[in-house]
Amino acid sequence: MKSRPLAIALAVLALFALMFAAACGGSEGGAPASQPMPESGKAVPSMPPDGRPPEAGDDTAKTGNEAGNESKARATPGSEESQAEATRRRDTSAEQISTFALDVDTASYGYSKRILDEGGLPEAGQVRPEEFVNSFKQDYAEPDDDGFTVHMDGARTPGNGTALLRVGLQTRRASAEARRPANLTFVVDVSGSMSEAGRLDLVREALHKLVDQLGPGDHVSLVAFSDEADVVLSMTPATDRDRLHAAVERLATQQSTNLEAGLTSGYAEAAAAFRPVAVNRVILLSDGLANTGDITWQGILDRVADAAGKKITLLCVGVGRDYGDQLMEQLADNGDGAAVYVSSVDDARKVFVEQLATNLDLRARDAKAQVVFNPSVVESYRLIGYENRQIATEDFRDDGKDGGEIGPGHSVTALYEVRLRGGVSGQLATATVRWQDPDTRDPAEAARSLEAGDLADSPWEGTTPRFQVDVVAAGFAEFLRTGERVAGAAPGDLASHATRLAASTEDPAVTELAGLIEKAASLR
Repeated sequence: MKSRPLAIALAVLALFALMFAAACGGSEGGAPASQPMPESGKAVPSMPPDGRPPEAGDDTAKTGNEAGNESKARATPGSEESQAEATRRRDTSAEQISTFALDVDTASYGYSKRILDEGGLPEAGQVRPEEFVNSFKQDYAEPDDDGFTVHMDGARTPGNGTALLRVGLQTRRASAEARRPANLTFVVDVSGSMSEAGRLDLVREALHKLVDQLGPGDHVSLVAFSDEADVVLSMTPATDRDRLHAAVERLATQQSTNLEAGLTSGYAEAAAAFRPVAVNRVILLSDGLANTGDITWQGILDRVADAAGKKITLLCVGVGRDYGDQLMEQLADNGDGAAVYVSSVDDARKVFVEQLATNLDLRARDAKAQVVFNPSVVESYRLIGYENRQIATEDFRDDGKDGGEIGPGHSVTALYEVRLRGGVSGQLATATVRWQDPDTRDPAEAARSLEAGDLADSPWEGTTPRFQVDVVAAGFAEFLRTGERVAGAAPGDLASHATRLAASTEDPAVTELAGLIEKAASLR
């Protein structure tokens, strides 16, 4: 029995030794010796044998990605800029998986165009590269069904061991006649700030254009808001065009901007007239400068998110020289919708005539993308943009987590800067898109892989014109917000490429892009 105290003492000492060893091992990364160790000291998870992203809950999905597991598709308003900068500059050498909610917003590019046309430079926080890229036409094949096609291509950047990878997602187009009926509730800002010359006139013009495009199965209601909200017109069949146009003409500017009252009243109208067989959407036309009522962003965002959960989605149409870009973008994200910006009648025609079916109907709910990189080929990567749309790896197949809402004919493009390991070949990455049917909520996926040998030798040779336009648009955005170069191209190079591409694509939007780049370079 005398040996028992000695045995207990030895056991305690052994336990402390194990705890000390574990603590030391954890501080060094603690990765198995069989896994590759990048410069950051964290283990890179192994590529699954079939090239598909790991399932949620799989240990390989978490390795090297723990720091991002608390990220959300919706950013916290007060910390968006700091989060975006941290995400943009984070070390990705230890990560293998990039996951983000799809986004079809274009307001950042539209508003930046206006600022540049007026001789100014947009603020860095107003520039979102994905919205610049997604403002341009793409060359992706459409699917035969109501899902997505996945496109992947890329090019090496000569001389520095990097490459640009493009992931493109495309839904099938639909004519205005083929889309499902719509219940549309317009929530129109008539506050004093809307008295800027031409601002409310532009809103009226946009509404008139949309009314003229609606079909016999559509219904419209109109809410105006200033200090308070006023239901100008309850839900009315679109066939009663004279009554709808007359209601639009009655819109007149008043005083303050009670955005909360406007959205509350608008969503109440939409809920009262809800039709399960229709697209139920609130369309907010505003400069986004709330100054009366509940002006705490989170309070407004919570109301919008709650309505989105009841299948009432939101389209934010921004107007005005002074524009609350950040609030409008987050309203769209929380409202399962999109944010666009209009500064001219041509912009209004594009949104409400040319892209009517795309902006009103739905092909997919809660759509997300995930790109899995092969660590034996890719040393590190950087996703250009999408900072406030990134989500945790394990949330990709969690259908309760928020994604993006995508309409017919929408294309979504993501560009990655990838650092390649020297002298290697094989599969570079696999891209997967997951979405839910807008009616049944049944999930579906589509995927595609890209081999390192499929990369072109240069971004400007052996690639399609639309790939090159995407690189120019992303490079322009990065120049505006950080001054950094994409594919080593200086502003003068980007302008030259845009001018050349405008001729080959015969696209006026690319010609406009070339002019904007030259203006921005002259203002720096």
